[in-house]
Amino acid sequence: MKVLILGSGVVGVTSAYYLARQGHEVTVVDRQPSPALETSYGNAGQVSFGFSSPWAAPGIPQKAVKWMFQEHAPLKIQPKMDPIMARFMMQMLGNCNPERYAVNKERMVRVAEHSRACINALREETGIRYEDRQRGLLQLFRSEAQVEAVGKDMKVLEQCGVRHRLLGADELAEVEPALARVPGKFVGGLHLPDDQTGDCYLFTNRLADHCRERLGVAFRFNVEIQRLKRTAGRIESVVTSEGELTADAYVVCLGSYSPFLVKDMGIRLPIYPVKGYSLTVPVTDDGGAPQSTVMDETFKVAISRFDDRIRVGGTAELASYDLSLLEKRRATISMVVRDVFPEGGDVAKAEFWTGLRPMTPDSTPIIGATRVDNLWLNTGHGTLGWTMSCGSGQLLGDLMSGKAPAIDPSGLDVSRYAA
Repeated sequence: MKVLILGSGVVGVTSAYYLARQGHEVTVVDRQPSPALETSYGNAGQVSFGFSSPWAAPGIPQKAVKWMFQEHAPLKIQPKMDPIMARFMMQMLGNCNPERYAVNKERMVRVAEHSRACINALREETGIRYEDRQRGLLQLFRSEAQVEAVGKDMKVLEQCGVRHRLLGADELAEVEPALARVPGKFVGGLHLPDDQTGDCYLFTNRLADHCRERLGVAFRFNVEIQRLKRTAGRIESVVTSEGELTADAYVVCLGSYSPFLVKDMGIRLPIYPVKGYSLTVPVTDDGGAPQSTVMDETFKVAISRFDDRIRVGGTAELASYDLSLLEKRRATISMVVRDVFPEGGDVAKAEFWTGLRPMTPDSTPIIGATRVDNLWLNTGHGTLGWTMSCGSGQLLGDLMSGKAPAIDPSGLDVSRYAA
């Protein structure tokens, strides 16, 4: 089957990899000059299978009100007359209850745990390296209330067979030795030893090279995707800046821009761009830097170690498709990395970046078929695009190839929003 994948971020490239491995003739199309130049470029660097949790959670509405008045809050909303933003926020609020949280958490962990097995197998098969480390993730708590609240997540982790361990303040340095230099700052942490880290940009580009050289995948860059052309209930072609491109099946992997392409097909995707920021900090003291990923639960900032760099990612900002770099957001993530690892890197020399995470109101990605016969979706992964990319791509490959899927796909396709 000839497959056209629209988008060359980490989700698009992993989709290409798994479809090509199943014998399909795959072409990837993107407006950028090379892979992973948008949301996949400067993400937080965490491949956090066990940390996969919905943003819509009990207590979030109350916290959001408080965050409005805090200088270094994890969530910021730029007031706009935007009905799409208002609709998204209302849908997200509808998921902020224990029942919906439990359903969404299970779906996310289901995909993420499958993705863990997939990326491990991919790394062994392809041999690609991307400044990766398999040393786990440490979620840091600054209050006893946070320690108590994590109990519910631990129950889900246990049910899903995810290894985890709750640590006291005096045990944190066993996992991250540099935390011994900031005694008394944290009251405990949750260690997820099977989580990973690495540079998503390197991963995506090296996997794209493997797809091109070993699997025959074609990449067409600098091509603007304009619209889908439908005839008799099927996609006939994709209209682009270089003419119409045809295939037997089409896969939309356009992240935050996916809704625009499919709305004329009668498909409403409740995906909203949640803006995030990152710093890439040169390491100056290996002993004072993280060895893997730590997540500061208070500020929702992730700090990940590459070879000689530290990637710091955080802040959720509702600002539509605005990609301007705001210095007050830089101040927040700079404050956190200096507070947790004050001697690890030179923050003044950091590269500052922003990108748009394609967030769904239930935080779960949209993977699978649509009402249009040959149109498929793999999008809406929010902050966990890289974490879930391999599992999503493998699942999509199974579904498109008519094979029994490796995991239960129920609740993952767009039909869950039909009501």
